[in-house]
Amino acid sequence: EKGNKEAAAAGQLLKKEGYTFDIAYTSYLKRAIRTLWHVLEQSDQMWIPVQKTWRLNERHYGALTGLDKQATVEKHGAEKVLQWRRSYNIPPPDLDTSSEYYPGNDVKYQGVPKEQLPLAESLELTAARVLPEWNNTIVPSITSGKNVVVAAHGNSLRALVKHLDGISEDEITGLNIPTGIPLVYHLDENLKPIPHKDAIAPLSAFYLGNQEEIRARILGVKNQTK
Repeated sequence: EKGNKEAAAAGQLLKKEGYTFDIAYTSYLKRAIRTLWHVLEQSDQMWIPVQKTWRLNERHYGALTGLDKQATVEKHGAEKVLQWRRSYNIPPPDLDTSSEYYPGNDVKYQGVPKEQLPLAESLELTAARVLPEWNNTIVPSITSGKNVVVAAHGNSLRALVKHLDGISEDEITGLNIPTGIPLVYHLDENLKPIPHKDAIAPLSAFYLGNQEEIRARILGVKNQTK
């Protein structure tokens, strides 16, 4: 419910500020698809084409899928869990293919070769999955002159901003992207971000909305993840 309200408010804000899009990209996961629905509905742009791809899915947490934070800590220990969450290149244990959560048994992924479906991902592996979508599909849309909107997830978006802004591995693991606030990139002819006066380092992009409230939100997310 909270996510739906945030997405609707984001759509209203985009409309108020005059942002229009030619094409949208999102993942195969309900929460991102629903976010995009609300954004496009509230900004009167439900007619634009939408491309869904598994490559924009959230990071795959492997054998941790389906466990809440407390159960994960009890099973694996707090130190290990923190390492999996905070490191750039250490994935959690693989999901067993007999698990109910194995994506190879999900009809959503019937068009994806099983050997490409992740069983567990670090942020590094997430980026390796996301970037082909950026390079092969989204970039050609941008270079053809289209305005693009992407509705994805915390880690798939972190993979994108790391690539765009050249953020280090150490810095990206600590970067918090708040939900429900449009993050706006303006790119030059070489697809390099044009720094905005309201950008919050290490990003060149800016969050759309009241800057004081946004900074408080980012701080709130940071405190939640400590």
